[in-house]
Amino acid sequence: MNYLMAIDAGTGSVRAVIFDEEGTEIAASAHEWFHKTDPRYPGSMDFDWTAGWELTCLCIKEALAKAASKAGKDIATQIAAISTTCMREGLVLYDKAGEEIWACANVDARANDEVAQLKQISPGLESEIYHKSGQTFALGALPRLLWVKNKEGELYKRLSRVGMFNDWLIFRLSGGKNGGVLLVEPSNGSTTGIFNLQTRTWDKDIARQCGIRDDIFGETAECGSLAGKVSKEAAAQCGLCEGTPLVVGGGDCQLGTIGLGVTEENGAAIFGGSFWQYEVNSTKAETSADCAIRVNCHAVPGMWQFEALAFNPGLVMRWFRDAFCEGADYQVLDTYAAQIPAGSNGMVCTFSDVMNYINWRHATPAFMNFNLDVAAFNKYTFYRAIMENTALVTRGHRDLVSGIGGIGASANKAPSTITFAGGAAKSALWSQIVADTLNTRIAVPVVKEASALGTAIMAGFGVGLYKDIPSAAKKIAKIEKIFSPHAEDAAIYDKAYATWQEVYKPQLELADKGSTRHMWKAPGL
Repeated sequence: MNYLMAIDAGTGSVRAVIFDEEGTEIAASAHEWFHKTDPRYPGSMDFDWTAGWELTCLCIKEALAKAASKAGKDIATQIAAISTTCMREGLVLYDKAGEEIWACANVDARANDEVAQLKQISPGLESEIYHKSGQTFALGALPRLLWVKNKEGELYKRLSRVGMFNDWLIFRLSGGKNGGVLLVEPSNGSTTGIFNLQTRTWDKDIARQCGIRDDIFGETAECGSLAGKVSKEAAAQCGLCEGTPLVVGGGDCQLGTIGLGVTEENGAAIFGGSFWQYEVNSTKAETSADCAIRVNCHAVPGMWQFEALAFNPGLVMRWFRDAFCEGADYQVLDTYAAQIPAGSNGMVCTFSDVMNYINWRHATPAFMNFNLDVAAFNKYTFYRAIMENTALVTRGHRDLVSGIGGIGASANKAPSTITFAGGAAKSALWSQIVADTLNTRIAVPVVKEASALGTAIMAGFGVGLYKDIPSAAKKIAKIEKIFSPHAEDAAIYDKAYATWQEVYKPQLELADKGSTRHMWKAPGL
């Protein structure tokens, strides 16, 4: 029996998951990690690579121990391959000796001044870079690298290579500074804003345009390539067998779509977690004329993804539960919220807006259009309204992406089915609301945390266990339930979407004027 291991360096935790060739999860271990704030720099989120590596080794050891207990024998020798995934946008910087010298998590927000500096170079620079890279200054590496140059000059002089967190895991597993392999792949590398979408590799012209050195970008390799093998040193630290193959992984959302079996052109997926991502596959590296949405390289070679992000739906839901529902179980809240009619009796929420990547900000959080009728407007009404608000934003994202390059509704190719994964997909109520709001069938998979499964599929492909990624994904990914839209509720949500758009606009204008506070706005705005 062959087993495959996925290692996931997420924003809030690291985990190791072991699957068999059929995609069945055998064992897993996860540990939270915490990012340090440097008191000198508001918004900073430094990554501790020493503690992070120790936690990674602990997860691997624990996953192997659990799998051995289940199988009745040590299975380390039967791990056919390992691949890695991670939070996107997080950076690790190295010196010439291969030592990590600086790292930040994807939630790092210290580079406000540097975004302003980049915008001052040229009024059209951000748009020009977007059409080459698919990225704006809102999330990418350019402001953070410029921050290192401005604020940590000595580190900047020592800087030799730039990498992402999934690449760092492979680097460490293959030996680290003692001969480890550092390869940056396009699915996560493209989120830096320094990759060319067409060539799927570093674009040094972008770095030069932004005043960044062009000699800090190393080798690249496509997802699924063989990167190296587990070193003797790493094997001793984490319990793996020396020589176990290491396969180039990818970004969490891109590998997540593989784990859902969504690998075809126009295939669409929604990942519902702390943030909600709407992803659509394309065989063309096109960008939007108004720079409104993000475009990333897919982990499937020769494919790209259009991406639209909704800020904080899962965090808003958790806040409401803990602040007003005494930490009640979500399933209990769902049961009562299901008794509230579609449209939440006319209540309107403003939280996340539809994505505008180059001018990205959100109105102040608010609940509106309710009265003091306790039967109509109680905590379950508010709870359901949060669900509906998120679905309305997702409707906006579906429509936004449909206007890109002939994909979607503008060409009568709107997805007939969208796969819905992540923690929110565990809610039957939320799944039905999304189906009704988008007036589209929603498929909920058996494995809802799909990034690890997609990473395992990539590992198997890299060592020849699967002939190609799409066929393996289709075979392994299984759908648990289909939610079909209800015509009556779909009509209600269609009207609610128009109302929400009308209400949101003046709320955003109030925040822009400073009368209220933005829920979030991109650095430099």
